[in-house]
Amino acid sequence: MSAADPLLAVEHLTMRFGGLIAIDDLSFTAARGEITALIGPNGAGKTTVFNCATGFYKPSSGRLVLSHGGRPATDEIDVLTESGRRWGITPAGPVFLLERMPDHEVAARAKVARTFQNIRLFSGMTVLENLIVAQHNPLMLASGWTVLGLIGARRYATAERAAVERARYWLDQIGLGDRADDAAGELPYGAQRRLEIARAMCTEPQLLCLDEPAAGLNPRETARLTELLLSIRRAHSLSILLIEHDMSVVMEISDHVVVLDYGQKIADGSPDAVRNDPRVVAAYLGVEDREVDKVEAEIAE
Repeated sequence: MSAADPLLAVEHLTMRFGGLIAIDDLSFTAARGEITALIGPNGAGKTTVFNCATGFYKPSSGRLVLSHGGRPATDEIDVLTESGRRWGITPAGPVFLLERMPDHEVAARAKVARTFQNIRLFSGMTVLENLIVAQHNPLMLASGWTVLGLIGARRYATAERAAVERARYWLDQIGLGDRADDAAGELPYGAQRRLEIARAMCTEPQLLCLDEPAAGLNPRETARLTELLLSIRRAHSLSILLIEHDMSVVMEISDHVVVLDYGQKIADGSPDAVRNDPRVVAAYLGVEDREVDKVEAEIAE
């Protein structure tokens, strides 16, 4: 897929905290079926973008358009925006204005799943239970909000079996099928990272947002993580939006890289193009704007 078929379009996104501008007029697209990496030095605003896209923050201005079908026409999106609604159906399929949606609705209706920099598993629950809990919404719907579950209705029993099957499928995908009954908190750190991704996948997302999934991993665990992400993208045609400081991971798995510095986009393109962009090199080295020409000259030598 190309950027001409975006799943997510971020348009003129701005986020202010009092007098601080964390994100400044940011626009980019994440293509359907591709891995898009959002990178930049510490404090560049990457996690703020994630928080806006997943409903944790309400942006000061701008639009985040997620389309489950093909890309709707601009005028159709404009009509939806002017209507004041959070989502709607277009000829291309369902369209969601994420900047208007609370976090629970972004997850349940727009089908955006997220992991965090710090692991947030239910450490006292078993590995299997962590993946079943992730399917809370469809299970509650099938239970008629507990009543049908209490009387053992067939609809709920069918949904429960499907949830367990889905959980076991993802445990096999991450190599933890034999640890289903162990407490999640007893897993090695790298396995906990993979379990978080599996838990997110149990929600059957259209977009998977991963916030530094390789943080704290050793080289062997990192290699296993990259293999998992590539296999997920390949087998499920999933779109992934990734924040990551490990540039070896970014360059190996990304189709598209967006670079932020002080809340502004300074580069947007393929991994190779971004890697050789002098402004990116300058940002990571802490070089002032006036010295970018010097950095560019040094790269050319």
